[in-house]
Amino acid sequence: MATLHPFRAQRPRPDAAKDVASVPYDVVSVEEARALAQGNARSFLHVVRPEIDLPVGTDEHADAVYTKGAENLQRYVSAEYTVREEKPALYVYRLVMDGRAQTGLFGCVSVAEYDSDTILKHEKTRPVKEDDRTRHILTQEAHAEPVMLTFRDVERVNALIEDVQDDDPLFDFTADDGVRHTVWRASAPKPLVEAFTTVPKLYIADGHHRCKASSRAAAELRAQAEDIGGTVPEYEFFPAVLFPMSQMHIMAYNRVVRELPTTPADFLDQLADRLTLEQDVDDPVPSEKGTVCFYLDGAWHRATLPPTERGTVADELDVARLSEHVLAPLLDITDVRRDPNIDFVGGIRGTEALEERVDRGDAALAVSMHPTSIEELLAVSDAGLLMPPKSTWFEPKLRSGLLVHLFH
Repeated sequence: MATLHPFRAQRPRPDAAKDVASVPYDVVSVEEARALAQGNARSFLHVVRPEIDLPVGTDEHADAVYTKGAENLQRYVSAEYTVREEKPALYVYRLVMDGRAQTGLFGCVSVAEYDSDTILKHEKTRPVKEDDRTRHILTQEAHAEPVMLTFRDVERVNALIEDVQDDDPLFDFTADDGVRHTVWRASAPKPLVEAFTTVPKLYIADGHHRCKASSRAAAELRAQAEDIGGTVPEYEFFPAVLFPMSQMHIMAYNRVVRELPTTPADFLDQLADRLTLEQDVDDPVPSEKGTVCFYLDGAWHRATLPPTERGTVADELDVARLSEHVLAPLLDITDVRRDPNIDFVGGIRGTEALEERVDRGDAALAVSMHPTSIEELLAVSDAGLLMPPKSTWFEPKLRSGLLVHLFH
């Protein structure tokens, strides 16, 4: 059973929402964040990327960064353009990109259920990123950004989400990237909380490090806490936008290889020996599972990946089969997480970005992937397995700063 927990959000006033709303901390570099926030003191990037307010070149893990983040959050909390909700609430959050809507519930979920695998993972976390987000949570005494979770559709939950959208929205704006963001506050959260108890499992879609950091922060605060009776402290919950599985959209997570061990012509011959290869194709976007497209030496080539010779549902993913049949045997890339010869490009950037990397000499080979499906993500999670790194790219991205979860 999954818990949905209403919370008292700190939020912008509706006319300030567009100025405040920012992309998540982990989809932009420091330089990109600084450029996006330039001239906008209200941007929530000042909270989730506080190094942009420190001298260029400041180590993002320096003490001053965490101090500045806490200062900037307090400035947000006390600003005239933000308010604190009078009572705990739940919300419905809809994103519309390229005419496609994706709608879910915005509330808090349980740290205990993350720890006990009611909230299932599919990705390995890195200690350095865990440490960073844990320290931000502890210093700010808040969860500044929500994670993205999904769950198998429940008819009653879906109907209640639809009902909330009959009311006037709290926020409704179109961001500079063209994505429309609309948020409704549920007038009666109790039916949603009760309906959600029929959801057996939640699945992390985007935000593994923030989930893990929330767990670590709660454990640390729990160890320091005095007995507070029956009240469950807010740090035992963390914010999430929970989308029914039918609402989710996954894009490809493409690959580029910086150097080949041989000439492009010889590498093509090696591919042809191992795969069913169609050379010089016009369409670089794979149309079905098991198909990939390679770009090198100014041309695209389409290939069919052989079935895996290994035994798990995770091994059946296209990204795993690419590693098994191409990256490891032909390029000696056996650890895609750490090998400096491979890099990753989110599908939102299109195949043009792949061509550009190769044509300008930053890479020798680009690989256009077919997206991992949401069904595959859930199957891997249910099996207690991990996906290869960079298996999924979710779009559209949630905006940060709209509903902030404070501990006090």
